[in-house]
Amino acid sequence: MPNPTAAILIIGDEILSGRTRDSNMHFLAGELARVGIDLREVRVVADARGAIVAAVNALRQAWDHVFTSGGIGPTHDDITADCIAEAFGVGIGVREDARALLAAHYTRSGLDFNAARMRMARIPEGARLIENPISVAPGFSIGNVHVMAGVPNVFQAMVAGLLPTLTGGEPLLSQTLRILRPEGEIAGPLGALAAEYPDLSMGSYPFNRDGVMGANVVIRGTDGVRVEAAMLRLAALFPP
Repeated sequence: MPNPTAAILIIGDEILSGRTRDSNMHFLAGELARVGIDLREVRVVADARGAIVAAVNALRQAWDHVFTSGGIGPTHDDITADCIAEAFGVGIGVREDARALLAAHYTRSGLDFNAARMRMARIPEGARLIENPISVAPGFSIGNVHVMAGVPNVFQAMVAGLLPTLTGGEPLLSQTLRILRPEGEIAGPLGALAAEYPDLSMGSYPFNRDGVMGANVVIRGTDGVRVEAAMLRLAALFPP
């Protein structure tokens, strides 16, 4: 049986403007590979209701899981929860269990649990909370969509709590061979080898360092024996 598939939707004007460098996609890709969920698509959209709703609906129909990052904080431009509710055609409002978590947190912290912070307790109807051990404000899952914070350490903590609840497949394994030849010289034999191993993914990533041209060839798959066999064949084709 093939592995479950996934996409990540990264939400935020700050990503598209270049002011913030996204690290959540890189982290999630590694974690999904470890548990056997294949990341197939990445999208980045602005803090725009129509764009978010359209992207969520397209991705949740195309893939088994959709992970979102960003837009669930206390400010006016944090509109992800509302957009998810719209995408699923459900209502949204302050939920008592989320409100209680936040109220207790701010009481302990000696901070005012004001209207802005209360916004983070607004959860679409029918959603399941995702625990946030860092700053308490929860994420949530509804259908096959998992909505999480954009702050990297909070996102990572939410992923750590969420992944054990999802059904994965075979972990994705990989091996890399550094070949000191231009891609044009290795393309033919590499293509022929890839055709012999259709169950594996073979990628060539060229480099030019200090005038030395070459490529890192990466072989990926869920069957470690097949990955090892293909890598041995590749090494024989291009000895040092």
